[in-house]
Amino acid sequence: MHKFRVSTRRREELQDITSEVARVIGASGLKSGLCVVYCPHTTAALTVNEGADPDVAEDIISGLGHLVPSSLRFKHAEGNSDAHIKASLFGPSLTLIVEEGRPVLGTWQRIFFCEFDGPRERSVFVRTVAGGAGKE
Repeated sequence: MHKFRVSTRRREELQDITSEVARVIGASGLKSGLCVVYCPHTTAALTVNEGADPDVAEDIISGLGHLVPSSLRFKHAEGNSDAHIKASLFGPSLTLIVEEGRPVLGTWQRIFFCEFDGPRERSVFVRTVAGGAGKE
């Protein structure tokens, strides 16, 4: 298992971590199998989405702000209940297929770390698992 750090700069942001995940997969020597990417934080998450146009990430943050505004009256006293809800909507982990030593992603897809309560120093864990020769 490998751990790397993500430094976020704003309260809410989607940070592209595709290159780091791909680097970890390459360093593992895995040619074919699975890769699990895990975020151990209750106010952050992971997702795969379009990375070609940075407006998409900003639109996701904006849309989430309309779905779960921070101005709602929450019982949780820390003032970050909206971040907990947003993180729950996305989830703490991704399972990616690995072929030829790289994560299988669509043309425009990238792997994003989703910060909802920053800025902070965060951790991301990556575990690769070799796959057998399966039948399609």
